[in-house]
Amino acid sequence: MDTGIFKYELPEELIADNPSERGTGKMMVLNREDNSIKHSDFSRFTDFIDERTTVVFNSTKVIPARIFGQRASGGKVEFLLLKMLGGDVWQVMVKCSKHIGNGETVFFPNGLTAEIKERNEQFAEAVFSENEDNLLKYLDKFGDIPLPPYILKKRGEKHSRPEDREKYQTVYAEVAGSVAAPTAGLHFSREIIEKTREITGGHIENVVLDVGLGTFLPVKSEKVEEHQMHKEHFIIDEGTARRLNADKKAGRKILAIGTTTVRALESAAVAKGEIAPCDKETGIFIYPGYEYKFTDMIFTNFHLPCSTLLMMISAFAGRDFVMEAYDAAVKNRYRFYSYGDSMLIL
Repeated sequence: MDTGIFKYELPEELIADNPSERGTGKMMVLNREDNSIKHSDFSRFTDFIDERTTVVFNSTKVIPARIFGQRASGGKVEFLLLKMLGGDVWQVMVKCSKHIGNGETVFFPNGLTAEIKERNEQFAEAVFSENEDNLLKYLDKFGDIPLPPYILKKRGEKHSRPEDREKYQTVYAEVAGSVAAPTAGLHFSREIIEKTREITGGHIENVVLDVGLGTFLPVKSEKVEEHQMHKEHFIIDEGTARRLNADKKAGRKILAIGTTTVRALESAAVAKGEIAPCDKETGIFIYPGYEYKFTDMIFTNFHLPCSTLLMMISAFAGRDFVMEAYDAAVKNRYRFYSYGDSMLIL
């Protein structure tokens, strides 16, 4: 399957560099039964669910994972901390003007240091001078929220703004570990979550998937099947799995809020309509031809061309239908990407 069939043209002015107020923004509604497209508003989200719906969120929390330091020579270095590998060792992405080799130490403000242990073209393993708990405290105080590069480019800025600490975080975030937000959740206000709880009779569940490279790394291969997904850690505890399985068996519709929630649910699927408790990594790659096992509806944003997320949605609703919807979104001036408008697929 050619990656190019997932390309589309997007005017740069439709890339959102700031989110709408929570609980607002345009929402496109796709109905897979009749391939219809309806233009609505997120404030009407609860009009499309009922007492037979179970809503599943990803309660991961974004950490301020970008930090800026320098080499002994004075050269500038940027780290994006991706995941902890154990103790004081982290997998990081390194950005600097000249090659940085194994054994070199990077110096960060307020006494933090990191030694490069292993490095390839994409990542490095870095040993920090602080353990996990202290490093997370350091990041919370001195780190930069890792906004997608296209937002910073659109703003003409190199760093996130102070207000992004709140805006680039869902109101229900609990478990720290992500380097990107589960952005579909950014639309939800506490009021809409409470109304959702009332309508569904309390059938709201939380899973955790730490959003990382598996979600946001672009597809560079010409053939979709040749793309290698990076693994992301996810958790579905026993109680959540038991309740979700009971809801599914009772005929309730499972609505996944965001593609990361979809990844967790489909990774945990052991059979059609059944998931297992999990605390592990997933490298699941969902693209057209995949048969969904647990997810009945998806709420999501508008994704980048040729991204794994667009491929996932195309597997759910059909590539032609999804690309038709994206064309309609452009014509109707929807806002795209992480801070943009939303799509509900029924």
